[in-house]
Amino acid sequence: MPTARAPLYRRHRFPPEVISYAVWLYFRFPLSLRMVEEILAARGIGVTYETVRQWGRKFGKLFSDRIRQRAPARGDKWHLDEVVISIAGEQHWLWRAVDQNGFVLDVLIQRRRDSRAAQRAMAESG
Repeated sequence: MPTARAPLYRRHRFPPEVISYAVWLYFRFPLSLRMVEEILAARGIGVTYETVRQWGRKFGKLFSDRIRQRAPARGDKWHLDEVVISIAGEQHWLWRAVDQNGFVLDVLIQRRRDSRAAQRAMAESG
């Protein structure tokens, strides 16, 4: 006996569980559309990255809001974390704004070390 589908998923070839899993993967983790396509393919679901993109456009706002609501509250105090990294053989400075709970608020990469500019950029984006 077929189950009733939600009106939101009407006229979609895949079941709502597959669509919601793909959209959740894309918005929850820093994955590209092609990586989501590969993850689904590994589970035996043949979906193109373009289909995942369209699902993300249609259902993404709903999922993104739900994920944001479940995320822990951001702290009111933060500090800058500095790390020297090498990109293509050149030294760069990676600055991270981290709150008191360890949640990364923002990230900035600079070619030259300028802590005041990094501080200003982090304060403006927050």
